[in-house]
Amino acid sequence: MQLVHSVAELRARLAGEQSVAFVPTMGNLHEGHLELVRIARRHGSCVVVSIFVNPLQFGPNEDFDKYPRTLEADCAKLQGLADVVFAPMVGEMYPEKQTVFVEPPPIASELCGAFRPGHFLGVATVVLKLFNLVQPQIAIFGKKDYQQLAIIRQMVIQLNLPITIIGAETARAADGLALSSRNQYLSAEERTEAAFLSQTLRGMGVALKAGKAGYADLEEKAGAALAKRGWQVEYVAVRRQADLGVPGEGERNLVILAAARLGKTRLIDNIEVGL
Repeated sequence: MQLVHSVAELRARLAGEQSVAFVPTMGNLHEGHLELVRIARRHGSCVVVSIFVNPLQFGPNEDFDKYPRTLEADCAKLQGLADVVFAPMVGEMYPEKQTVFVEPPPIASELCGAFRPGHFLGVATVVLKLFNLVQPQIAIFGKKDYQQLAIIRQMVIQLNLPITIIGAETARAADGLALSSRNQYLSAEERTEAAFLSQTLRGMGVALKAGKAGYADLEEKAGAALAKRGWQVEYVAVRRQADLGVPGEGERNLVILAAARLGKTRLIDNIEVGL
């Protein structure tokens, strides 16, 4: 495995590679990330993992400065899984003030976007730059960041990028909590309570399949149940899988998404529901 820090090193290493599978990350890798890399290995002869904490996708009051940076440990975990690790400094990715050349679709201002203004603009910008640098044929993203996945898929379609996007199932702990680098911020008590988020979404899925209530009623009850246990709920929403639009009656392929804070930690999760 080769660790490279500069664009020039990356391009020299990848020159002539015909089958590149790419996994972009912000590092602090856990088992969910490693499963994405294993999937990439099945789809490409050269597997590239980027590790870059992207300042453009953090708001002014978010955790950019304290976001865990664990490059040495990350590289140890990637030994035997990845061929190339690209870990640039901010100045390498953004050698001058970044001009916006890509505008994400309207869904970027809803759900997480409503609470993190500009977040998906930063995501789309860095992913497009990474695609341009790595030039992969395949890229793997986790479904835990469902809205991000939907936006990246739209970007690839609209810009005619020759990249196949694969969405990987969410990796979970034994109690159902979606794996996330931010889980380490949770206290022991909060970590136990955190599983209630996925339990709530699964309960909504059961109710949807049973036809027991309308979307709005389920969203309201789920939000109230979380709030009663001390969660600060940002949203609980039932949407279409295809485009994250608000579903009408009779929709069969749905996704339930939620974001809420437990103490100081913001958690997101989702489950797909087929009716």
